[in-house]
Amino acid sequence: MKEIPGFQKLMLPLLKFASDKKEHSTNEALEYLASEFKLTEDQKNEMLPSGNQKIFSNRVFWAKSYLKMAKLIETTTKGVFKITERGLQTINKKPDELNIKYLKIFPDFLELYQSWKPSNSNTDKEEERQLPQTPEELLENSYQDIRKSLAQELLSKIKLCSPLFFEKLVVELLVKMGYGGSRSDAGKAIGKSGDEGIDGIIKEDKLGLDIIYIQAKRWENVVGRPEIQKFVGALAGQGAKKGIFITTSRFSNEAKDYIPRNETKIVLIDGDQLANLIIDHNLGVSTQVSYEIKKIDQDYFEEE
Repeated sequence: MKEIPGFQKLMLPLLKFASDKKEHSTNEALEYLASEFKLTEDQKNEMLPSGNQKIFSNRVFWAKSYLKMAKLIETTTKGVFKITERGLQTINKKPDELNIKYLKIFPDFLELYQSWKPSNSNTDKEEERQLPQTPEELLENSYQDIRKSLAQELLSKIKLCSPLFFEKLVVELLVKMGYGGSRSDAGKAIGKSGDEGIDGIIKEDKLGLDIIYIQAKRWENVVGRPEIQKFVGALAGQGAKKGIFITTSRFSNEAKDYIPRNETKIVLIDGDQLANLIIDHNLGVSTQVSYEIKKIDQDYFEEE
């Protein structure tokens, strides 16, 4: 299956689409380009890591933005554009491709581009490689890389802590996730149940209408099915039907596939999931810096 084309690969097909001199909406361009590149429904709907925008739509937006910067197309009304005389002249030259490097032949584009590109970016090499990612993708992927590194660092820290600290951390996380009861209420149960396989107890809701039992394994080894079965047995001994099994390592396929025959419900959380939950709920981490990504409010510029 072909990959979603990079935004630079979209520039020439987009300009050719507009070469009929008619006005076109962005949605029409999206449909045309998706058909031109034979994208599947999954590819058209694939989201950026943040889940805020579709990758393909984002790349078309940036291809369109660069063509506008080079004055090859122009906006006529909200969400509608058409080709310019310069755009028609460019198409008539029959270029093999359009990209940032090509657009630099236009002095006004070059001036704009030089004014906002990052001063420390390795832009020339990026252009030679036909960088497919848009600025949003680069930012989000960089964020994901930082987050993955933080998650690994968190797990390393947790594994160095005592088992008791880990059990308390797990309960505190669940409280932050909105489960009922307080940190002190939950803490009283840790390590005091006297039942093998139970490390903590937490209320499912603030009224305490149901109880969830917790098993917390600060392990390096893979957690197998026998450990899950022991936990289910411990729950049965308590007359409990809900449990959460959390580990710093991972679960075997057999453990993940295991389904108790009774009405017991078990949720498995491995090390990666645990670290990401800790990050999401700001437990043991702090914000170093934050950035606001803004976009034009089109409605503001609409004249009555």
